[in-house]
Amino acid sequence: MPLPRASQHGGPRIVDTVLRNLLAYGVLVAALLTMTGWNTQHSAPGPVPAVYDADLSEIVGTWRCVEGTAVVFRADGSASVTLLDGQERDYAAGWRLSGPASWKLTSDDQPAGRNLGQHLRLDLPAATGTATRSGTTTRAPGRYSWTFELRRDERRTLELYFFLGPAQGHGAYVLEKDA
Repeated sequence: MPLPRASQHGGPRIVDTVLRNLLAYGVLVAALLTMTGWNTQHSAPGPVPAVYDADLSEIVGTWRCVEGTAVVFRADGSASVTLLDGQERDYAAGWRLSGPASWKLTSDDQPAGRNLGQHLRLDLPAATGTATRSGTTTRAPGRYSWTFELRRDERRTLELYFFLGPAQGHGAYVLEKDA
């Protein structure tokens, strides 16, 4: 006995409709994934949580970074800067500054940097020493001001940082406090 056949009028038409619907849904899903999950800009880490609870005792002390950078913050608001690079676009210039400075921890309601929360403002009124990173020859400014963002590491220890310029990607120049 032969197997029953689908009618010539209903069979292929149903299959075509199902295939068209699957194709339409597939295109829709691909478009949604492209707009959300497959976009590499969305896979980057989110913003750094703002710090609102930093106090002066956490700032006072010696903070260091690469290639001999050191900043000593004192309780009276004075500071000593050694070979600190320029921030953001100035970082690409390659100059480094040293000298006596002053600092202030801003409150969370004074917008100062890129992120919300508190910031540390460091002002160097007159550089007493300058240097350049290897391969750069740009003349250093006589005075400069930095605005440091604040964040906490996985141990809840405070870190000071500023962003590097576009030529260096979107990295950060991070100072860590001596133990």
